[in-house]
Amino acid sequence: MERSAVEPKGPEMEVTSREQRAAPRVMLLIRPAKLLTPEGEFVCVIRDVSATGISVRLFHPLPAGQIATLETETGMRVAMQRVWARETEAGFRFDRQIDVAALINEIGAYRKRRLRLAIELPVTVSFLGQSHPAVIHNLSQQGARIDCDARLALAQLVRLTSDYLPEIRAQVRWRRENRYGLVFEDTFSLGEFAQMAALLQSPSLLGR
Repeated sequence: MERSAVEPKGPEMEVTSREQRAAPRVMLLIRPAKLLTPEGEFVCVIRDVSATGISVRLFHPLPAGQIATLETETGMRVAMQRVWARETEAGFRFDRQIDVAALINEIGAYRKRRLRLAIELPVTVSFLGQSHPAVIHNLSQQGARIDCDARLALAQLVRLTSDYLPEIRAQVRWRRENRYGLVFEDTFSLGEFAQMAALLQSPSLLGR
């Protein structure tokens, strides 16, 4: 992994760098994943990976802190520590060696699916001239899960509005008591989704 001016120096860092260089790396995967940090969950793109570490690119400045967890689209999770950072890119050292083939072949806890972020956000759900309060509990590029006390029908067309999101048109895909799965009519690009996640969880990142 490339080192930057903000990377710590010293014997321990030199040993770590040698170990990471010794591990075979797969370059430029360009694969979406998310970083779980104390500031929230953030979208990133994997650039290269080895059994001992990884480099990623985000769509905004990096959240604070050295410790993070990587989660792939198949649910693979691995704890890691940041060893260098430069603008929107960073390199991390894994706390344990990983199975690189499993990551490349997208093997994990569940079948590959688009990234879902555990974000809670109050919204207003509007349909048929009515408006009701609701709460988003997870969010993806294509949809969301909400809690709403209003009775929504399957295939119901609704609009979501809030102070932090553009108006979103969606359709009810499933329901369980007061929980509903929505699919958006207009989906977000990965970059738009990443910026929205930063705005909702740590807006100061977009101002750095």
